[in-house]
Amino acid sequence: MDPAELRAAVLAVADWLHDDTLPAPSRPALAAAVRLTARALAQDLPGNAVEVRVPPFVAVQCCAGVRHTRGTPPNVLEARPREWLLVATGLADLDVAIAEHRISASGHRAADILAGLPIVRLRS
Repeated sequence: MDPAELRAAVLAVADWLHDDTLPAPSRPALAAAVRLTARALAQDLPGNAVEVRVPPFVAVQCCAGVRHTRGTPPNVLEARPREWLLVATGLADLDVAIAEHRISASGHRAADILAGLPIVRLRS
């Protein structure tokens, strides 16, 4: 993972993350930010115990533990792109986003990704 590429991708959508009344970034810019942050998380927390899904852009497995190979994994975190990026950049708290049903988490290990957050810190 190239840290400069990751940071550039996040900075390309930063204004929108700070102000959701602005027009959404282009699909390629949004896709790059989502994919690179999710893949950075998987790189920082290697393993297969938790699956992080950000449809339609990416799904990664991370966190050490029991490997899951068939069907729906027992530990899944799923978010819309903007919600994922808010958490990935430290602009939102994962526990709050889960409690407010802005991010879906199933399984007792889904919140283990907290160990890798934020991925790229943006100032609020």
